[in-house]
Amino acid sequence: MKHLVIFAHPNTKNSFNKAILERVLQASQKMNVDTTVRDLYGMNFNPVVSWEELTGSFKEIIPAAIRHEQQLISEADLITLIYPLWWMGFPAILKGYFDRVFTHGFAYKTDETGTVGLIQGKKMQQFITMGNNEERYQQMGFAQSLNDTLVNGLFNYVGIIDIDHRLLGDIHIIGSEERQALLNEVEQKTKENLTALLEGKA
Repeated sequence: MKHLVIFAHPNTKNSFNKAILERVLQASQKMNVDTTVRDLYGMNFNPVVSWEELTGSFKEIIPAAIRHEQQLISEADLITLIYPLWWMGFPAILKGYFDRVFTHGFAYKTDETGTVGLIQGKKMQQFITMGNNEERYQQMGFAQSLNDTLVNGLFNYVGIIDIDHRLLGDIHIIGSEERQALLNEVEQKTKENLTALLEGKA
């Protein structure tokens, strides 16, 4: 079984997002799962899709680096996304990753009957940090809107329907004990999802 982790935070050394990444990796390592990390900032991933690349993708002309990312996604049983919520969306580098990697013919196809997602049979989990309060986002309807767009809206479209996501709020103001509790939850959730996948493959 393979686990792909996509990490998108510019502070790759001591951010809370990095602490989440470390806990996710600990869970994978304890279960001896083959795990690959794509640290988008560490890779200096170029998030800008050119017109040449965009039009070329409809002719199945895909840069080698993008084909590599597509292969990693194709091989993964569990895909984990770790990122901060910025301006109600992905960090630009993560949005650009999907702009470039989710090409026609790989992520979806369209014909006279409509559009079909091609990335199927995957489990996804998302750990999303934010400075605001999760309960407030729930009350204002923002949490549901994020679920409809960043979570199910995008990934259901390309065929990924088995998705867990967790909003981790008040990151700038909570204390160390609360942070540790959240990290424990991250590790436990990762173990649960990996266990479910392993049992399904038995």
